[in-house]
Amino acid sequence: MKTLQFHYHMEIAFSEPVHSHIYTLKCLPQTGGTQRVEKCVYQILPGGRVQESTDSFGNRMLYGTAEEEHSLFLVDVTGTAVTDVQDSDMPQNTPDFSVYRYGTPLTRPGRRIRELLGRCRDRTADMSLRDKALVYMEAVHGSIQYGRGVTDINTTAEDALALGSGVCQDYAHILLALCREDSIPSRYVVGMMTGHGESHAWVEVYDGARWYGFDPTNNVPVEDAHIKISHGRDYRDCSINRGVFTGQAAQRQSILVEVTENGGTSA
Repeated sequence: MKTLQFHYHMEIAFSEPVHSHIYTLKCLPQTGGTQRVEKCVYQILPGGRVQESTDSFGNRMLYGTAEEEHSLFLVDVTGTAVTDVQDSDMPQNTPDFSVYRYGTPLTRPGRRIRELLGRCRDRTADMSLRDKALVYMEAVHGSIQYGRGVTDINTTAEDALALGSGVCQDYAHILLALCREDSIPSRYVVGMMTGHGESHAWVEVYDGARWYGFDPTNNVPVEDAHIKISHGRDYRDCSINRGVFTGQAAQRQSILVEVTENGGTSA
């Protein structure tokens, strides 16, 4: 069990002033089976009307409008979460698991995905779903190298595997493609990890009783150092920021995450 302090900062810089900025944000950690959010405070600048809701996957969501002219849009979320992977992440308010069984445009398998799965199946014939996912995670981690600028938000799992490089989103999409091709319900997760950096992505698989997390970028099962924000079928269901505005400006988004442990680790 760990008590983690988190700070999530998102900044959108516009090349010229915009106004009537209507946005939807998914950047609030959620209380679930393996974590309890004890405190969560957010600030959005420029200010305006903001409301909180949930999407069809149960993710917390902020939506609002910044009417006034602005060249910078800032979001800060701070708080405390208690994480414990020993707690059972039993499905609650979860849509039909069939939505997590089938490929999406970003995770649909091609020849390379199927070949990688075929090589894994030599080892997984009599394994549980959880142990299979562990083998698939290791296979993904060994098949591509971490590299920025090689892929983008529209890169498919098949293409990332062909390129042999990508970021956490690509690692997660390839693992999803393998699991779903083997009929294992699996979902994409966005969250944070202990340390300094950006938001992170990993995968959860359902073994018939509970969800288990696997982080193929780091080749580890999800532990108490991970804080979950949202989940869905792939990256597009968990997109942190969506919006429209009045103006012709180009925009540049940056995210900075800081997670620190408070009070040490207890058994």
